[in-house]
Amino acid sequence: MRLPHKTLEKKLFADGYRHVIGIDEVGMACLAGPVYVCAVLFTKEFFEKPHKNLIGLRDSKQLLPHQREKFYAELIKEEGIKYQLASCNPKTIDKINIYQAARLTMRRAVNKLGVRCQVSGVRKSKQKNFYLKPVTCNLKPAVVLVDGKTPINGLNLPQMAIVKGDRKIFAIACASIIAKVTRDRVMSHLAKRYPQYGLEKHKGYPTKLHKAMLIQHGICEIHRKSFAPITKLL
Repeated sequence: MRLPHKTLEKKLFADGYRHVIGIDEVGMACLAGPVYVCAVLFTKEFFEKPHKNLIGLRDSKQLLPHQREKFYAELIKEEGIKYQLASCNPKTIDKINIYQAARLTMRRAVNKLGVRCQVSGVRKSKQKNFYLKPVTCNLKPAVVLVDGKTPINGLNLPQMAIVKGDRKIFAIACASIIAKVTRDRVMSHLAKRYPQYGLEKHKGYPTKLHKAMLIQHGICEIHRKSFAPITKLL
């Protein structure tokens, strides 16, 4: 299995960026619960160390639960990074759709990091989906690495949108792990409030068990009413 690499981050630091931010979301396909986003800010110093404790780190979907927990514990105690989480509840997801909800949550997570950059004359490079460093920047510049096809609208920071970035880019893979572990814990907590759905097992995803429990018990307030399997039950 090919692991995420650090080549891009190192190149961006060499190009003069002071911070690199990796961002990823989790829970997009779920029928219940919030969507979660993690934005992780890295310093140049982080990438100058070997970090043997993070060997084997990769996209959260390619890790077993105990592996995710292990890497999560290592990441949150690292001195060379800081992170912020943001979430969007099912009611808002139903109101503005899951894509817009995820993008809104991405903006919130990045903005919570407190890196402000007043963009003036941002130019798009020849490289697809890469928005160059602003001509003027009032505070320390950072570049955002986004998992997906498109950059985040309304975010005044340079960005790179990378398809399957969580599998290719180390910074994004780190964000995916923190987001996944956090959301899984939230869903396990919700399972105590709504024990009839088995949330602690499927975390809100459309598994056979979840669908069977929906047919048996109906929906509750944490279900996304705009999603097709749910609308059929209304």
